[in-house]
Amino acid sequence: MLVLVVASEIATEVFAEATLLLAKGDAQCRDRTCDPRVSWDDIYYRKAKEEGYRARSAFKLLQIDIEYNIFEGVKRVVDLCAAPGSWSQVLRNRILLPNRDDPEIKIVSVDIQDMAPLEGVITIKGDITKLSTAEEITHHFAGKHADLVVSDGAPDVTGLHDVDLYNQSQLILAGLNVTTHILRPGGTFVAKIFKGRDMSLLYSQLKIFFESVIMVKPKSSRNSSLVTLESFVVCQNYIPPNEYTPTMIHPMSMQHYTEETLMTGSNSIIVPFMACGDLNGYANSRLK
Repeated sequence: MLVLVVASEIATEVFAEATLLLAKGDAQCRDRTCDPRVSWDDIYYRKAKEEGYRARSAFKLLQIDIEYNIFEGVKRVVDLCAAPGSWSQVLRNRILLPNRDDPEIKIVSVDIQDMAPLEGVITIKGDITKLSTAEEITHHFAGKHADLVVSDGAPDVTGLHDVDLYNQSQLILAGLNVTTHILRPGGTFVAKIFKGRDMSLLYSQLKIFFESVIMVKPKSSRNSSLVTLESFVVCQNYIPPNEYTPTMIHPMSMQHYTEETLMTGSNSIIVPFMACGDLNGYANSRLK
């Protein structure tokens, strides 16, 4: 009888402890929005929570700055695809707050989705593929151009490797398009990329506009699943080609090639190069 009582008491204690652990787990899950990619053991996730950042991705931008000093001398910054706002928080903490008295310093965050406001940061809900968005950005800069444009945007992952790489490359080119409208000569562009077999093509496209293009992977960038492919391009010293006219047109994505898509001058040379695809599939035996 004594054995049964003791066993019953032990079982009750174990059940109570298990219930408590499950409750803690549920609380942590709610705190992390039940994202299966997030682990409480992730040091950068915990550091983001401790330091008040909205996402662990804040440390990616911080580590890029440590390595390449992209914040030096910057007064006007644009954060594309900014939601939930962790990169905007970094820009605010590192550029705006230390220079509160400088009226020239402005940070503009752009996203097609709603984003919780940040004190001192101008938020635009807009599509980065629209000229009106670029015009609204320069309006907030009083007609001046940005010193730095950053983008941590990524499309929804489909699980199809080639499709995800293509969608990400199109997002980068959309970011580059709007950047040519808003970035000053000599400025810097930083964007997320997914590594793939066409990296050399993307590199060549960016080299048209920037003197230096470097691909980096911060320590805080995860090394699991598709994110293993995640890296960033740091494009410095923006030098647009002679006579180049910024445009939001995407010839490859338009159904009909009309007068609207017809390029002239230096644009007629650049755009076909940027639109070229992967010709690996065409074997010599087919070219008869």
